[in-house]
Amino acid sequence: MSHEIVNHEIRIRPVADRDWDGIVALESHAYGRLGLSEGRAALKSKAHASPATCFALDLGGRRLAGYLLALPYPESAYPDLRGATEEKPALPSRNLHLHDIVIAEDLRHRGLARHLLNRLWAAARSYGYEQISLVAVGGSETFWAARGFTAGHVSPTGYGPTAMYMSKPVPAGPAPRTETENTETENTETEKWADAGAARA
Repeated sequence: MSHEIVNHEIRIRPVADRDWDGIVALESHAYGRLGLSEGRAALKSKAHASPATCFALDLGGRRLAGYLLALPYPESAYPDLRGATEEKPALPSRNLHLHDIVIAEDLRHRGLARHLLNRLWAAARSYGYEQISLVAVGGSETFWAARGFTAGHVSPTGYGPTAMYMSKPVPAGPAPRTETENTETENTETEKWADAGAARA
């Protein structure tokens, strides 16, 4: 595959049953080095809690290139990292928790993460969420802070020693223009965190 990926190759869709082997492999590769890999049951429980806010990204229908998992969760709270505790539909909440975003390692630095993030913002607005939260890990809080997320008064447990709970209001209007659309340097910075999965969002 060439370095350039044209937009018509990119498809963002709901997570399907056939995606789970690929999602588990992507998640393990991204988070295993941080000791934060969850396993299939825990990942599926997050997706089953809110299918409308979880997405797969594929290229031309040929391969799974990445995924994003988000679910409603009370403000200042966060899912158990390894517990399959979200099997029932999530409780109503104005807060949408971005739990996980990963792009395949060989496809990073090409701006793919922004497509998933833009879809997340659009879904959040569509379903009436007022805020998106996440748990930043592996030093990724600087990346998320630069994108408007602020630290909360919560110290997440089970996400590593540097984990930080962060949140950002959902803006009104069209999907926010991301830094990946501006310059190659900024695109690389986005891929470093969002595509690498270093932010267990």
